[in-house]
Amino acid sequence: MKIGFISLGCPKNLVDSEVMMGMVEARGHELTSSPEEADALVVNTCSFIDPAKQESIETILEMAEFKRTGRAKRLVVAGCLVERYRDELRQQIPEVDAVLGTNELETVVSHCEGGYESNIPAAGLDPYLYHDQTPRRLATTRPMAYVKINEGCDHPCTFCIIPQFRGGFRSRRFESVVREGENLFGQGISELNLIGQDTTMYGEDLDLKDGLAHLLARLARIEDAGWVRFLYAYPNRVTQKLLETIAANEQVCSYIDIPLQHASGSVLKRMKRGANGDIFLKLIERIRRTIPGVAIRTSFIVGFPGETEADYQELRQFVAAAQFDRVGVFRYSDDDTSASYHLDGKVDARTNYNRFRTLMSDARAISRKRNRALVGQRLPILVSGLSSESDLLWEGRLQSQAEEIDGKTFLLDFECTPPNPGDIGVVRITKSSDYDLFGVLESVTRPVRGSVLNTQTTAAKVLLPVLS
Repeated sequence: MKIGFISLGCPKNLVDSEVMMGMVEARGHELTSSPEEADALVVNTCSFIDPAKQESIETILEMAEFKRTGRAKRLVVAGCLVERYRDELRQQIPEVDAVLGTNELETVVSHCEGGYESNIPAAGLDPYLYHDQTPRRLATTRPMAYVKINEGCDHPCTFCIIPQFRGGFRSRRFESVVREGENLFGQGISELNLIGQDTTMYGEDLDLKDGLAHLLARLARIEDAGWVRFLYAYPNRVTQKLLETIAANEQVCSYIDIPLQHASGSVLKRMKRGANGDIFLKLIERIRRTIPGVAIRTSFIVGFPGETEADYQELRQFVAAAQFDRVGVFRYSDDDTSASYHLDGKVDARTNYNRFRTLMSDARAISRKRNRALVGQRLPILVSGLSSESDLLWEGRLQSQAEEIDGKTFLLDFECTPPNPGDIGVVRITKSSDYDLFGVLESVTRPVRGSVLNTQTTAAKVLLPVLS
């Protein structure tokens, strides 16, 4: 039978979709990008914030139409929305034939084939985490792959509902991650992007001290390794050992994504995160001192319950002092299952929006200045391929530019043999904008090897649009 997938939300969700796609293929079924030709459709949902929930519902309803107009006989809904609205989905959208949560990925084939019903309550399921032997079909259309190194979270952040959906923290086995890294680099992948709700906590449950640091160093030693990047560092777990490991290994991207959420001590206390702007500034200084040229990305929540105008101005002053390379800003979304829902001092929508716009404007000006300072420099670049914005340009990413998160570097010319997607070379930056860079490719230092890029191109054709 032919099965189509749509994956919504974060990279962690995308990995789950890739695992389910791999299981479907391993059972002998075919993947299709045409929903009208699919015998079964799977929507992997997100419900982190209200817009994500709305997008998930709209996508489910859109796919439900193909049960009426196409070949589809089964509509399966997976992911975080199921963890929250399992019964409601079945009752309110009768076209949905089956639901499976984040710990039920291994049941996807049976659900697509029909006739499977679990007698185990969702709360009684064992926590799930894939490993290097798990079938997986890559869906990224660029020469990089996400590698989930841990799942779940034990942090008590009052605004976050992820632990309710994905459970407590658990790490993959060290050698399992290394083997997956060896396989991916060996197939031609040029960048491994390590992900988890808190990657800096990796290995603590396995009694591994400085687990992430050791993992990065080991992955960097893989023969013909490309780049290694990790996302989502927790502030109080950024150790000196971790920083020194990044600095000592040129394959490890000089890039740290460390969501700080705020700078006001009182707001951070209500978030149950602790610390304050002064502590964060000392951490940032230590990061930059240890890793010359490091790019630091962070994200903030504005409009959190109890955030006063003074708190907000303190955040703006902190951003000006820290001079982050990349900043993401989110407006607080009140979720009735989060602990923050019960806090007083709610910020009205207009004030929240204005604070969002102003802080984004502050961050944009800093990004513009920091990008301008790169003009004239020669920097390592991973060539992605033809630009998604213009067939006349090629594009790539510096170590300071994470896939799907940050800006890009557009190649205006080649001073070497035309590259292949996945090549790592040297670019001379000639122009800059607020978020993107432009330059000339001077040389290729690591030609791509293997055949995974052909596989990825095929995967891109068989996967329904991956939305994020």
